[in-house]
Amino acid sequence: MNIAWKEINKNKVRFLILGSIIFLVSLLTFIISGLANGLSQDNAALIKGLPNGQFYMNDNAEETYNLSKIDIRIQDDILSKQKDAVALSIQMGFLNDETEKQRSVAFVSSTDSKLFENVNNGEIILDRSLEEEGIKVGDTLTNNQYSGEFVVKGFVDQKKYSHAPVAYISMEDYQEIYRVEEMQLIFIPEGNPLLKVAGLQSFSKKDFLSTIPSYNAEQMSLNMIVWFLIVISGMLFAIFFYMVNVQKMGLYGILKAIGLKTSTLFRMMWTQMLFITLIALSLTIAFSQVFNLIAPKGMPYSLPTDTTVQLSLIFLIVGFIGATVSGIQIKKVEPLQAIQQGEV
Repeated sequence: MNIAWKEINKNKVRFLILGSIIFLVSLLTFIISGLANGLSQDNAALIKGLPNGQFYMNDNAEETYNLSKIDIRIQDDILSKQKDAVALSIQMGFLNDETEKQRSVAFVSSTDSKLFENVNNGEIILDRSLEEEGIKVGDTLTNNQYSGEFVVKGFVDQKKYSHAPVAYISMEDYQEIYRVEEMQLIFIPEGNPLLKVAGLQSFSKKDFLSTIPSYNAEQMSLNMIVWFLIVISGMLFAIFFYMVNVQKMGLYGILKAIGLKTSTLFRMMWTQMLFITLIALSLTIAFSQVFNLIAPKGMPYSLPTDTTVQLSLIFLIVGFIGATVSGIQIKKVEPLQAIQQGEV
């Protein structure tokens, strides 16, 4: 261990450069991951807030939920047999406020359930983002396809769908707006994935998220960037320690000749890697949280603790693998041959 610290002190600039690169790569990774999480919440908070379970839609809808129509007889049969099951519909639409300003929303209607807000005819409950835009409890809102007016009864937190605030309305009002009788989906909390219903296709919550337009492509693109940056960090460790090891072959030969074990040399390299990575990650975590405070209002950015811990562990593992792979040459060093080559 003393050898590891002495080498860091002797070559401060070299290790400072590596640490700076790891810091910048990890900071970019954390910020992109925060944006991915934020966009995920902004796109599907309504669904992600539900417990694990099974969604069912008409198999003729070809995995497009807004084309699905559940036969009323099938719906009634499932709701009568499955405890806590709920039938629901989600459709994009708009509302006009008292100043005739039009606002995009995702209308949500469901049968009686504790999982969704239940409202009476003519009432509406909105995502809180609309309250921040000036809408208040008691305001009246209209829709061109609705004969009456909606009275705002309250607000809920973190209920968005397809980047639009959710608007809970009654089934009767939903049916009047969209001129339909059937509901689009059935959700069974903690449902048995093996349960098959004739004419319906089942989805886990994760699978159903993939049917949301843009969600899968959006998350796949951002997550691919995150993993690409993680791979780059591993390659940086491997290249850095490989170059350092090439320059120190003579030294390793001498150390082996005086009885130092190969495992000790690996521990020295791992200590250096751990020291650099921990400092870089500590700064990264601090800066990523500061970014959350200074980010423009409305930017969908969320970096929860579990994601931070997971990314930190991944960087440590990748750094360990990169350093270990580059150190394979240490194991092959022959003391006499290395000494004859001399230390560069």
